[in-house]
Amino acid sequence: MPGQNLTRDEAAARSAVITTDSYAVALDLTTGPETFGTVTTVEFGAQEGTESFIDLVAPSVSSIVLNGESLDPAEHFADSRIRLPRLAERNTLTVEATGAYMNTGEGLHRFVDPADGEVYLYTQFEVPDSRRVFAVFEQPDLKATFQFTVTAPAHWQVISNQPTPEPVAAGSRPGAGQTDPADADAQPGDIATWTFEATPSISSYITALVAGPYDVVRDEVETRAGTIPLGVFCRRSMRQYLDAENVMDCTKAGFGFFEAEFDQPYPFAKYDQIFTPEYNMGAMENAGCVTIVEQYIFRGKVTESIIERRALTILHELAHMWFGDLVTMKWWDDLWLNESFAEWASTTCQAEATEWKDAWTTFATAEKGWAYRQDQLSSTHPIAADMVDLAAVEVNFDGITYAKGASVLKQLVAYVGREPFRDGLRAYFAKHAWGNTTLADLLTELEATSGRDLTSWSRLWLETAGVNTLTPVLEVADGVITAASISQTAPEEWPTLRPHRLAVGCYDLVDGAFVRTHRIELDVDGASTEVPDLVGRPMPALLLVNDDDLAYAKIRLDEISLATALAQPRALVESLPRSLVLAAAWDMTRDAEMSATDYVRLGLQAIAFETESTLLRVLIQQVSTAALTYTAPAGRAEVLAEVESSLLASTRAAEPGSDAQLQLVTAWASFARSEESVALLRALLSGEQTLSGLTVDQDIRWTLVTALATAGAADEAAIAAERERDNTATGREKAARALAARPTAEAKAEAWHAAVEGDELPNAVLAATALGFGRVHDTALLVPFVERYHEQIASVWDARTHHIAESIAVGFYPMALADQRLLDATSTWLDANPDAPSGLRRTVAENRDTVARALEAQVRDA
Repeated sequence: MPGQNLTRDEAAARSAVITTDSYAVALDLTTGPETFGTVTTVEFGAQEGTESFIDLVAPSVSSIVLNGESLDPAEHFADSRIRLPRLAERNTLTVEATGAYMNTGEGLHRFVDPADGEVYLYTQFEVPDSRRVFAVFEQPDLKATFQFTVTAPAHWQVISNQPTPEPVAAGSRPGAGQTDPADADAQPGDIATWTFEATPSISSYITALVAGPYDVVRDEVETRAGTIPLGVFCRRSMRQYLDAENVMDCTKAGFGFFEAEFDQPYPFAKYDQIFTPEYNMGAMENAGCVTIVEQYIFRGKVTESIIERRALTILHELAHMWFGDLVTMKWWDDLWLNESFAEWASTTCQAEATEWKDAWTTFATAEKGWAYRQDQLSSTHPIAADMVDLAAVEVNFDGITYAKGASVLKQLVAYVGREPFRDGLRAYFAKHAWGNTTLADLLTELEATSGRDLTSWSRLWLETAGVNTLTPVLEVADGVITAASISQTAPEEWPTLRPHRLAVGCYDLVDGAFVRTHRIELDVDGASTEVPDLVGRPMPALLLVNDDDLAYAKIRLDEISLATALAQPRALVESLPRSLVLAAAWDMTRDAEMSATDYVRLGLQAIAFETESTLLRVLIQQVSTAALTYTAPAGRAEVLAEVESSLLASTRAAEPGSDAQLQLVTAWASFARSEESVALLRALLSGEQTLSGLTVDQDIRWTLVTALATAGAADEAAIAAERERDNTATGREKAARALAARPTAEAKAEAWHAAVEGDELPNAVLAATALGFGRVHDTALLVPFVERYHEQIASVWDARTHHIAESIAVGFYPMALADQRLLDATSTWLDANPDAPSGLRRTVAENRDTVARALEAQVRDA
C-alpha cells in the first residue's frame, strides 16, 4: 500500500493522462480547535476512460462527486488517495472533507499565543502537504490556477497568494475566535468570508494560507510590472520588536537586482512576508505570500551574523519567485534548480546590492562548510539527485541541494563568464515562464550563450557525488620554487576527478600582516596540474590554493604555509583568506590529519581576536565540536577546562557591547561548569555583577538560566519562575530546553517521554527539548538512551509526520557519547533493518558516520 508516499513513476504516469486547469477551494476555519471544513472543486482534463487518483490527507471525507456522480468515500478514499474511475475528456470533481489542524509545522499549523490567547494559522506545503488542506494532484508539473474562499473570525487577517479582498460578514458563531479589544466592530463570534481571485497557473506546493489577528506594516515597490504592494506581518504580541523598515529595504533591493539580472518582471500581484510562530525552516517561497521563521524578529540584541542571515533568507525567498515559482522543476530530481539557484542568486544580490559586501566570505565560511560536511557522509548524492519518491525528496533538503549546488554554480559562472551566464538565465526565463523544466532545459540556454559544451561539466559536477582535495606540491631550493603542481584526489567511493577553475595566491608578511603579492588563475584538471607561473618565484610565506574561493574543493596547505599560518593566525587580516586557512585546518582535524587538541588551541587563539561575525560563530561551533567529541577521552576534561577558561577570558576582554562579546558570553555559558563560572552566571542573572556593554535582556537571561540548569545550579522551580517572567511562545520553548538540560536521570527521562513517547508537544517545543536533552556535562546521563533509541526509532518513524520523526531521529540520538558502544549499536541496527524506510536509514546512517568520524579523530588526538 502506498500510505502517504508517491513515486516518481506514479507521478509521471498520472501527468501523462491528466491535465489540470483550476481549483476552487473553500475553507471554513470556524468549526473548532481540532478540525476545519474543506471543499475542493477541480476542473481537469484526462484521457477518456482512464482511471487515476487525487491526493488528500484528512480525517474524513463526507462527499465525492465526479462529473455529477456520487462516489462512496468508503470505497474510493484510502491511503491518502481518492480513486477516480472512468474519467471523461473534461472532468469536474468536488470533494467535501474534514481537515485536521497540525502542531508539527506541516499542512495547516495552528498556534495559540500564550501572551494573549489569540489563534494564529499558517500553511506549509512543501513537499507534499497541500493535500492536508485540500484535494489536489500533489506533484509540481500539474500546475493550475487556485481560487481560495475562506471563512474565519471577522477580526483576523487572511492572507494568501493573491491580494486580500474585502471580507463579507457571514454571521456569528460562538467560539469562532478571540475578539480584538481594539476592534469595536468585531464582536465575539463574528465571522466573515474572504473570496480571493484565482492565482496564475502555479504548482500546489507554493499555494498558501495565513490567518489570524496578525499586525501588518505596508509599503510598495516600483517594478517593471508596475507598483507592487508589500506587506510585513507578525503576531500582535511581537509587533513591538518588528523592524519592518529593515525588512522592506532589503526586499526592495532584491526587487531591483533580480528584475535587472533576470530581465523578467516580478510575476505576481503582491509580495507579503509573514513571520510565523513554530516554524520548521528558515522560510518558504509561497508565491507572493512568503512565510518566515519568527526567530528573525529580534526581541533583544542579536549578532551581526544572524542579521546578515535574515537578509540572505529574505533575498533567497524573493529569488524563488523566479527560480521555482515562475519556472518550476518538472519533478523533484531537479529540486536543486530551485534551491541552488536561489542560494547563488541571493548571495550574489547580497554582495552586489546590499550592505553585506562580504557575503561571499560568509558563504565560504558557513554554507560551503555545510556542503563539505554533507558531501562526506555515506548519504551524499549528486546535485541532480535521483528522487524516486516523496520519501526520498523529504530528506534531500540538505547541504548538497543548497550549498554545494550554489558553490558549483559560482564555479560555473567563473567558467563560462558572468555575462554569458546571465544571458543564459534570461533566455531560460523567457522561454519557460509559467512552465516546468529539467536540467537539460537550463544547460541548453547556457550552452547557447556561452558557446561551451557543458555536457561533460554537467556529468562531472551535477551527476556525480563527493568532494575532491587539492594539495600544492612544491620543490624549493634556496628559497625559490623550482617545481610546482597541484594534486587532486578523490575518495574511493566517489573517485571522480573534476575540472576546477581556481586561483593561487602568494602572501608575504609585511609589517606583521599577510599581503597578497601575486595571484595566478588557472584550470586544474586530472590527478596533477602543473603551475609553471610559480616556477622561479620566491617561496612565499603563505601559498593559498583556491584563493578567492572560486572552486568547490577541500584544500591543503604545504608544510611551510601551514606552519607560518598556524604560528601567526592574527597576521591573516583579510577575512576571506583567513577563513580559507582556518577551514583547511578544521578539515584536517575532521580527517584525523591534525590533533583535535591542537585545533582547539588554534581556534581559541583565533576566537580571541576575531571580529567577523559569521567566522566567529563558525569557529566557536568548530572548537566546541572538537573539544566535546574529537578529543581523546583521557585528556578531554583538561581540554574542556581550557576552553571554559579561555572563553571566559575572551568574554571579559571583548569590546563592551560588541558582537564578539555577545557571542563569547553565550559560548562561555555553554561550557560553564567550574565554581567560578557558576558563581558568575548567578551574579549576572541576579544583577550582582555586570559585564560592561552587555545588556542582560530576556534572551540572555535564558542563556544564563540554561547554563545554570546544565550545571545543576537551577532547578525546576527556578526555571518555572523564569517561564512566568517570560510568558511568551519563546519563553515556553526556552523553558523546555532548560528543563531537559538538568543533569539528572529523571530530567532526561522526562524529556525523552514527552518528545519521543508522547505526541502532544508542538514542533518548536519538541525541538527545544531535544537541544536540552543532548546538552550534558556528564555524558553518562545519556548511556541509557543508546538502547532505547535503537529500540524505538522505527516505531517513531512510522507513527509521526516526517518532520517530527526526523527531528526525533536526529535530536534524540545520544551524539554527545560519541564512543565505540554507540557506534556498534547504530551499526547493528542498520545491519538488522535493511528494509527500514529509506529516509530513516539515511538519517540513522548519517548519525553513525558522525560518530565514526569522531572516533577516528579521537585516535589521532591520543
